[in-house]
Amino acid sequence: MRHDVMIIGAGPTGLVLALWLNAMGVSVRIVSKAAGPGTASRALAVHARTLELYEQMRLTDAVLAEGHRVRGVNVWVGGERRVRVPLDGLGEGQTRYPFLYIYPQDRHEELLVSRLEAAGVPIEWNTTFNGYEERPEGVTVRLRLPDGNEEVAEARYLAGCDGASSAVRKALGVGFPGGTYQQTFYVADIEADGPPMNGELNLALDTSDFLAVFPLDEGRRARLVGTVEEDEEHVGQMRFEDLNDAAVQHLRIDVKSVAWFSTYRVHHRVTERFRKGSAFLLGDAAHIHSPAGGQGMNTGIGDAINLAWKLRSVLQGEMSAQAADRLVSSYEEERMAFARRLVRTTDQMFSLATANGAVPAFMRTRIVPLVLPVLVRLPLLRQFIFRTVSQIGIHYRGDTLSEGRAGRVHGGDRLPWVDTGEGRSNHDGLNEMRWQVQVFGEAASVLANWCKANGLPLRTFAWTPGAERAGFLRDAIYLVRPDGYLGCVASGDATSVLQDYFGTKGFKLPLV
Repeated sequence: MRHDVMIIGAGPTGLVLALWLNAMGVSVRIVSKAAGPGTASRALAVHARTLELYEQMRLTDAVLAEGHRVRGVNVWVGGERRVRVPLDGLGEGQTRYPFLYIYPQDRHEELLVSRLEAAGVPIEWNTTFNGYEERPEGVTVRLRLPDGNEEVAEARYLAGCDGASSAVRKALGVGFPGGTYQQTFYVADIEADGPPMNGELNLALDTSDFLAVFPLDEGRRARLVGTVEEDEEHVGQMRFEDLNDAAVQHLRIDVKSVAWFSTYRVHHRVTERFRKGSAFLLGDAAHIHSPAGGQGMNTGIGDAINLAWKLRSVLQGEMSAQAADRLVSSYEEERMAFARRLVRTTDQMFSLATANGAVPAFMRTRIVPLVLPVLVRLPLLRQFIFRTVSQIGIHYRGDTLSEGRAGRVHGGDRLPWVDTGEGRSNHDGLNEMRWQVQVFGEAASVLANWCKANGLPLRTFAWTPGAERAGFLRDAIYLVRPDGYLGCVASGDATSVLQDYFGTKGFKLPLV
């Protein structure tokens, strides 16, 4: 049976891609060489932008029901807590989710797998990707099945979501430039007692050791991430009992049990291409970076949703062939630029936190504890930090699909969030996963008639101080893409602007 999209890899990126495509009426097949969902809680943070996107599939409540809200960050030097940064309300007024949230990846994957299987899309485990060929009508993919036999399957598109060692990326023949940090790191999920077991994020910035303690609940369980000396002869053989970690000792962490322990090296790489013909790379297959800020899994999920609606538009015939190629190429344009910025930013943060030498140690142990409490009291800086870490600040300004400006809002921005009262917001209608128009103030009757004739929902909201604070312009039009980003922003003769936008981008009106 031919499918619209063949997905290789069933981590969070591949699972989200399959969920979104299936919900939009696209036939998918998803395979993984793994025997089943992951059992180790690798990624932890689920950021505000991901929670917003999950509203579209009504996943957010399930995530919030099981995870842990982090209410503060503590900075320790030499076994003493030097700074506490409160996180409650850090992003207040910018999103429905103005906080840092912990939801371990193993439980996260279980949720996604259960939702996908409930939607009638099975995951084919123990199935290996063995290569593909590009054809005029799509791709043929070679798979090694669990019984050892080989199958040749057909699909219109191929999506490589198969991790840092991606077989799809290797089959595409594209490079993966970057590098590897010199330090070896360890990760351990523990039950313990001690001062850092307080349900908050704790960072030890000692002169020679780095340690981060991520809470998994209100106090007993945590994830340790730190640096470790590991000689080349015994790579991969270290046990938790072998650690001689001064930072753990300084923080007086009394470990009762260890659920998981591993050592690893951290890479920073971005592939040369995110798309080649009918094949795409997403998540760790396209970009890997340091764990600073917990960005990796969230970025892969963003890749999946960005690509999903574009493939749907092409597969359901919403545009001409030439326009369709431009649309799917915009995936690479938008997500590669962000991935490169992200790698640069996390590299700088990671290098400061882990670099050896007198100057980096002086910065960590003397300057950061002095400056940080002052900086986090500055409203604009707090807002900037939250927008960056939470990914609500990701934008595609100046890219192919982004046009116009009204107020402080540009085409390519994430649709700013506004509380419209009674527990509702202007994001509530995004679960339809379709183009729509929003207006704060009054929408002209000619605009309402145009939207109705061309298959676009028109949503109007009262002009409020909250809308003004969010950067909207009264009575302007904001054309929202299916992924919650703005395609076109304009004031004045809205209907001609919208007509021109869809015409130049190659969309057929009325929209399906």
